[in-house]
Amino acid sequence: MTDSDTSSSSDPLLHKPHTPLPISFPFLRGGSHVWERKPPQAGEPPSPLPTKRNRSYSAIEGEYVPVEGDEVTYKVCPVPPKNLKFQAIEDGVAPWSMNFVKPAVMKAIETDAEINYSYDVARNLTASYNEFQTVYYRNKGCSSSACEGVEILIDLKMSGMIGCALLGPSCTYATFQLVDIDVGLELNMPIISAGSFGLSCDYKDNLTRLLPPARKVSNFFSNFWKFSDHIKPSWNRTYIYKKPNNTEDCFWYINSLEVDYLEASFAFSIEKRVVLRKEEELLAAIKDHRESNLFILCGTPDDIIDLRNSSLDDDARIAFILIDLYNDKYYLEPSNDAMKNVLVLTMPNIRNYIITSNNTMNDFIAAYHDAVLLFGQVMRQIWQTPALDVDSVNINYFRNVSFKGIAGDYKLDEYGDRDVVFSLIYTNNNNEYKVLYEFDTSNNKTTLVDDKPSFIWSEHQLPSDRTQAKKPGLQPKYIVVISLTSLVLVVLATAAFVFYWQNRSYRHKQKRWSHIPVESITPVESSERNMVSLNIDEDAWKDTRQKIRRARYDKKIVILKELKHSDGYFSEKQKIALNALLHIDYYNLIKFYGTVKIDNEVLGVFEYGERGSLRYVLDDRISYPEETFMDWEFKISVMYDIAKGMSYLHSSNIEVHGHLKSTTCVIDNRMVVKITGFGFNTILSPDRDLWTAPEHLRIEGISHKGDVYSFAIIAQEIMLRKCTFYTNACSDKAEKLDRVQYPRTLCFFRPDLNFETASEKELEVYLLIKSCWDEDPEKRPDFKKIESTLGKIVSLHNQTNESYMGNLIRRLQMYSRNLEHLVEERTALYKAERDRADNLNFMLLPGPVVRSLKETGIVAPELFDEVTIYFSDIVGFTTVCHYSTPMEVVDMLNDIYKNFDSILDHHDVYKVETIGDAYMVVSGLPRRNGDRHVIDICHMALDILSFMGTFELRHLPGLPVWIRIGVHSGPCAAGVVGLKMPRYCLFGDTVNTASRMESTGLREYHHENFQLLQQDLAEMIKCCLEQRSPRLQKRKTLSARQRKLRGQLELTDSEQPEYLHLATVDNLSTFL
Repeated sequence: MTDSDTSSSSDPLLHKPHTPLPISFPFLRGGSHVWERKPPQAGEPPSPLPTKRNRSYSAIEGEYVPVEGDEVTYKVCPVPPKNLKFQAIEDGVAPWSMNFVKPAVMKAIETDAEINYSYDVARNLTASYNEFQTVYYRNKGCSSSACEGVEILIDLKMSGMIGCALLGPSCTYATFQLVDIDVGLELNMPIISAGSFGLSCDYKDNLTRLLPPARKVSNFFSNFWKFSDHIKPSWNRTYIYKKPNNTEDCFWYINSLEVDYLEASFAFSIEKRVVLRKEEELLAAIKDHRESNLFILCGTPDDIIDLRNSSLDDDARIAFILIDLYNDKYYLEPSNDAMKNVLVLTMPNIRNYIITSNNTMNDFIAAYHDAVLLFGQVMRQIWQTPALDVDSVNINYFRNVSFKGIAGDYKLDEYGDRDVVFSLIYTNNNNEYKVLYEFDTSNNKTTLVDDKPSFIWSEHQLPSDRTQAKKPGLQPKYIVVISLTSLVLVVLATAAFVFYWQNRSYRHKQKRWSHIPVESITPVESSERNMVSLNIDEDAWKDTRQKIRRARYDKKIVILKELKHSDGYFSEKQKIALNALLHIDYYNLIKFYGTVKIDNEVLGVFEYGERGSLRYVLDDRISYPEETFMDWEFKISVMYDIAKGMSYLHSSNIEVHGHLKSTTCVIDNRMVVKITGFGFNTILSPDRDLWTAPEHLRIEGISHKGDVYSFAIIAQEIMLRKCTFYTNACSDKAEKLDRVQYPRTLCFFRPDLNFETASEKELEVYLLIKSCWDEDPEKRPDFKKIESTLGKIVSLHNQTNESYMGNLIRRLQMYSRNLEHLVEERTALYKAERDRADNLNFMLLPGPVVRSLKETGIVAPELFDEVTIYFSDIVGFTTVCHYSTPMEVVDMLNDIYKNFDSILDHHDVYKVETIGDAYMVVSGLPRRNGDRHVIDICHMALDILSFMGTFELRHLPGLPVWIRIGVHSGPCAAGVVGLKMPRYCLFGDTVNTASRMESTGLREYHHENFQLLQQDLAEMIKCCLEQRSPRLQKRKTLSARQRKLRGQLELTDSEQPEYLHLATVDNLSTFL
């Protein structure tokens, strides 16, 4: 810039000489920067108009080229304070985070101050920062469509502290909310961003982007794909890999290649493009029958290396085009073998810095540094115009302008976006990066740089985009692989044969475990899934059983249980345990059939207990009443079955259960208790539950005596038939475990036993239970002793004068009486459920419709000659929703509609439906009421208006709520539509007319159209309305449909139909 340049440039818009010029920086953490002209010190003359000294700074040298045409100006200094507060997030992760950018901005301020001094400009740039943290935005980053910084800018704008210019934000979603015409903040200031790459931010009047936007990248691919020379053929198809969790720049660059609705877009200009979204899809496309040899992706060389580690070969028939603009390693470091068939699209080597790994310097930081210099250059351009006053900046100062910064030469196009010369780099045979092509975004021209490249592709030519059929026959490398594989197999087979004979007995113990084939497990029929139960609360029953997976194996119903801590590859110790478990076959133990792997889940296959777990049976007092199934003999037999099963288990190779509880004791259809859940101690970790022995709560482990303690807890559940570890002392599970693990007194904490009310036989069982949960494990009996004791109790207290048949007959009689009682109870419950269902149906559909559906299953549509339809909605509902949370909107509508519904109860009307804030009511159907339907609707409408006059929103107190009401009378058809979720719907022009009257009406008015009614009926309605409210108005209007039907014919006032408009008075209740 020369003196002649500054003198010749003129602009009638000048800044006030002493008005500070704040610049806002909304990064992920931000600050505010202020241009201000320093006031003269005492005794000093005022600063003269700026003149350029004989000093130059390459950081700002450039030229300004004004754009002819309409000028767009933005207010510069709306507020008098010298410093503008700016709040933004600091996350320490994004490359434009405030803690990374702030030092560079401060350095740019210092550089700009020196430049101002050289121009005799007595204005410097200062900055103040106000940080804030937001967990939601920190977690989602740029992918969040909500920007808290925008809310801060709204507050600053409202307070007049918004500033002169805005640097940032870098996130596209956030910038879009600032610059879009429809949803933006309408900030009347220049916005300079290092980022905002998305197509949605293109062609914005006040946005300047100092890094190449996605449109420039898309233009490169559109032009380069069609370009051809002796090295590159013309391309017309490609794969695009859109990996998950892309960076902000990669997300929008790849996204621009997907867009196919713009004629200038890349996807629109080529014949075929396939988008791959998962790494598995990419690897499959490369290895299988692919449709193109070209793969576009965005990332770094590390991403290519990761793909190589996923068994991806260096195939010379394909080419990867890697978008990596903001990485200078290609000019500083050598390449590697993984990059042999990769072309890299990157920025030119014009940086005056080196990008660091700790984000102390990168292209985003440099761009924001240079943005300060750009704004300083524009300000000096304006201040050098001799005038008295400037209060706005012409946005054209940021269009078609060039300047220099630490990131090299900048050239901005007519839309304020940076033009660059992209470099397309390849890796030569010496593992060096070399530039193959350059692409100038200002004229979309491709230039060949290296006409004799030495790369992996044959014949010094890039591959074709189309695949070629492979030649028949095996390639040499495959022959070598097959030969070596065959040799290895022969050696292994010989070794296996020798090992078999030498270690036959040992191998028998160490038998290799194999899963049950998946095809052997088949689903069960729905009728086979039901368990034996008389419980009418089926929903609760299904909830308790929903986690149990049933299937069929070997013509038997089995249970599939997930082995959560196993991946299916068992250790040697686990295989031995599973083989031992497979050979367990005892009457009171659940049979284990093996394991199966389904959908990456390892499941154990077990015998099915038809009646469910013991805990479930104890809870079901209806199916298993105390008088029959759960009498004293049955309880003793249940404990006896558990003792027998555990006695056998402790004497087997399994030795210890370790997970014994009432939920691992299941009951089959013959009321036999069988134990499950054993044999997995090498796979599953020990439990810490209410059944766990105190010593194992303190020191994790399993033992025989620990199983005895668990049996005692189960026995207490059986005898009292209450919850696990029932005690009046406390009900909290955590507290119970703590008091068992850490005793507070010498009286150890245990569940309750009713010694006071126990009979002699029950007392003996209680004493056995008490001995089984003794604190000292050595004092607890073993299961052989428990089995023997229970047998003695049964034989001692058996009713000796009652025969076996007498006992059986007595039980059958008791069971029969219990069934009669159950039938009566179920009948009463069924009638209650039926009435409840009928009430629910009557709430959803009219009574005649419900009865017709119940009797015939269909409802014939019906035509009604005269009905009156009411429509209403809330005025400004969309605006209220904008300032309300979704739950507040729901609460608001619920408050309004509940009161509307209560008003309906006092009138002969039927509520049809609510759609959002719209409320629809009809009178005259389904029950015809003569001419009363109009009067009922009008009285109801006035009652609703009266209610709305006093209604107040809970979350916005003091805000008035208005409604519009439309009423129309005429013929209407009604019927039930659909089979699922049937609705009683109205059809006819009467519905449309009522809706149009409501939507075109005034707030706090209700609008009636009685054109089709008889004259005497109309007069009766008018009389009724006049009695309720004197403020009755008549207006001659035509509906939209009538205007369409009558065309361009002009009607006199007398020919127009008459509508009544009833205005709301200050207190409607005086007319009700």
